[in-house]
Amino acid sequence: MDDPYLEVISLVERLHRQFLEVVKLELEGFGIQDINNVQAMMLFNIGDAKMTVGELSVRGCYLGSNVSYNVKKMVENEYLAHERSVHDRRSIHVRLTEKGIKLRDSLTVMHRRHAEMLSRAALSADDLQAAGVTLRRLERFWVRAGDLVQRPQPLAPDFSPTARPLFA
Repeated sequence: MDDPYLEVISLVERLHRQFLEVVKLELEGFGIQDINNVQAMMLFNIGDAKMTVGELSVRGCYLGSNVSYNVKKMVENEYLAHERSVHDRRSIHVRLTEKGIKLRDSLTVMHRRHAEMLSRAALSADDLQAAGVTLRRLERFWVRAGDLVQRPQPLAPDFSPTARPLFA
């Protein structure tokens, strides 16, 4: 690819997939088969918090579109506990169970191990900090670009592209 912008987009996608593959291999190493890599990272991101299902996306714990399905599976497999809000019965709060905490702690160990391995991969803390700064700038650019996208205006109910103007 000759376009650095497109190369970065492709690289971000590949890095995300590769990271999830590493998490999948880690889960296999733990002998865990009742949760997938995406769900495991949701647990890790929830941490000690208690939040509503809707907050999982807003707080960045999960960026996909099927959050309810993943929460349901993690509740079924006893990684998450859920309860209806006292104040709003439509709202469901989730938190990690003991099983979820144990997996989260194992993933924390994995992250620490990877951080220690970075120096052997010739990646310094400065390198990661610079990459983080650049990726945050790119994220802000995409947020702004999304706000500037021209959205098509809905057609008026009586509008037909072949109809004659009313006052011609």
